[in-house]
Amino acid sequence: MGAANPVTITVQTIVQAPVEKVWECWTEPRHITKWNQASDDWHAPHAENDLRVGGKFVTRMEAKDGSFGFDFGGVYDEVKQHESIAYTLGDDRKVKITFVPKDNCTQVIESFDAEETHAAEMQQAGWQAILDNFKKYAESVKE
Repeated sequence: MGAANPVTITVQTIVQAPVEKVWECWTEPRHITKWNQASDDWHAPHAENDLRVGGKFVTRMEAKDGSFGFDFGGVYDEVKQHESIAYTLGDDRKVKITFVPKDNCTQVIESFDAEETHAAEMQQAGWQAILDNFKKYAESVKE
């Protein structure tokens, strides 16, 4: 039985980079494939992103040993450049990412509806790990 009011989980980080660079690293497939995994034994070999309201995105997530993989994707509900992105996943869960410029840094706040298969703490830890990986990657890009 589905929950009428899903639990919303929030993860966040501060990236030591201006919002324009953070946005680019978050949204461009050539960057997405370099940071979108929760641990070193996973990778994202392919990403597509049609960044507009009604546009679709998909990132292929795979264990590096080939034992498991899945497509993570959805449809954009809101895109405000350098401000926020909201989308609906394939299982109808909602996700919202907010980008808050602060001096020469950017706070990235990501909220998502929890799914019912795994404990909320586990989901939070996984999404935070990916966000931490994003921070590390975005701060290392020299463009």
